[in-house]
Amino acid sequence: MALPSALQPLENPAFRGLWFAWLAANLTMWMNDVAAAWLMTSLTTSPVMVALVQTASTLPVFLLGLPSGALADIVDRRRWFAFTQLWVSVIALVLAAMSVSGRLTAGWLLALTFLNGVGMAMRWPVFAAIVPTVVPRAQFPQALALNGIAMNLSRVIGPVLAGALLAAVSPAAVFVLNALLALFAFWMVVRWKGSPRASALPGKRFIGAMRVGLNYAVQAPRLKLVLLRVFLFFLQSTALLALLPLVAQGLHGGGAGFFTVMLSCLGLGAVIAALYFPRWRARYTPNQFVVAGTLVHAAAAALIVGVPEVWVALPAMVVAGMAWISVANSLTLAAQSTMPDWVRARGMSIYQMALMGGAAAGALLWGQVASFIGVNGAVLAGSVFGVLASLALRRTSIVGEVAPDFSPAPVMAAPEPAAPVDDDAGPVMVTVEYLIDPARADAFSEVMERTRRARLRQGALSWGLFHDVAQPGRCIEYFVDENWLEHQRRLERFTAFDAELREQRLAFHLGSEPPRLSRYVADGRVAPPGL
Repeated sequence: MALPSALQPLENPAFRGLWFAWLAANLTMWMNDVAAAWLMTSLTTSPVMVALVQTASTLPVFLLGLPSGALADIVDRRRWFAFTQLWVSVIALVLAAMSVSGRLTAGWLLALTFLNGVGMAMRWPVFAAIVPTVVPRAQFPQALALNGIAMNLSRVIGPVLAGALLAAVSPAAVFVLNALLALFAFWMVVRWKGSPRASALPGKRFIGAMRVGLNYAVQAPRLKLVLLRVFLFFLQSTALLALLPLVAQGLHGGGAGFFTVMLSCLGLGAVIAALYFPRWRARYTPNQFVVAGTLVHAAAAALIVGVPEVWVALPAMVVAGMAWISVANSLTLAAQSTMPDWVRARGMSIYQMALMGGAAAGALLWGQVASFIGVNGAVLAGSVFGVLASLALRRTSIVGEVAPDFSPAPVMAAPEPAAPVDDDAGPVMVTVEYLIDPARADAFSEVMERTRRARLRQGALSWGLFHDVAQPGRCIEYFVDENWLEHQRRLERFTAFDAELREQRLAFHLGSEPPRLSRYVADGRVAPPGL
């Protein structure tokens, strides 16, 4: 029997195995957070130490987001993903052993929680980079929605399962189960036979890979807009989520225990919406998803605190969950569509940092607002903020009319140098000479502005365009690569999008011969100016 369209990616054995690995990985995250927070209350009476458990869990995402993305683009992604699960399993076993032996102190618990968070920071960018390589492009939105389902299922199941083990057995039992789940995820990843990325060049350097990743984000206008939108949305939506325990206590007929029920409703709404995504995407654009989801989430949050009744809060939480995943999924899909595979893990790690940054800033902001105007006032303020942000960005679009084609494209190989050039020799300057009609200079400049961003996204250190004052229509484009190896690597990054841009440049060239291209390597005995 054929699966519904929303579940079709699960027919792919590679994606199915990775999806179950992702579900297990997220279960370990939620279960560890619950167990660590509970255990800390028995190790110390300091509220600061209890609060630091959440900080220790999420701080690695900020510190290691880009480095982990760079590593995922450098090393074999299958092995790196498997290593992250092995890391989490070892940390869980250490926690279990120290808990059983009575040697676990508050300081050690914070340190091991931080190390467990390192595993989370390492695994998210590599998983985000793997998914587009194992599912057809047409099924990519459904695959991202299924990943959202896994996240929300784990958010519901993980805390409940951890709570049951804490009550019936001990925190050590939670850590042992975490280790087993992480080993299961490790096994599922190892079973997947991914296709290694072929390259005849030596491996990338770590610092250089991070620099190129940042350059790409800076020179990608649509990606920058997506980063802004995800930051603002999580800044808004965190008003409800961060204050949810206090909101639950303030409901008529609610209480502290009602908090987990509201979380479950949030996750249920996300799962329901994800199943309807294929039908909705046929009728609405990603921009409509983001705007409508933002406004619906704001309305649902306002309704929960405006009418503090249990019978209102539960369905409103379901609606909030549907809106939340609609926005998050649309923005994730838009971010993925703005980057080619060679920089995907680094780009998605920057996206993750923007997302987590919005959530962290929101928790701090709305917590402070709540101390002045109350919990209900802070949630309402978050809703108003979301509406105002949508109005301010109403003329922007997270996707273009046509999605860019970032599939690899053949490029003319660089001619062999007359003398051997070391990989580290550089910087390398490339010049391209064009002859154009002066009457079309403005249109040519527009194409070259897009070329500038493309060269810099590919890793160039600098770029420039000069016009010959003695010969109108003669233009020299130059750009500089870090060294000879990076120059060769930039050629490997050539995509169908770059090929189309090259054709646009060549359409302006009037010469009978192609534009003259020259390559120069800096004299290592003299420091190049400005580099």
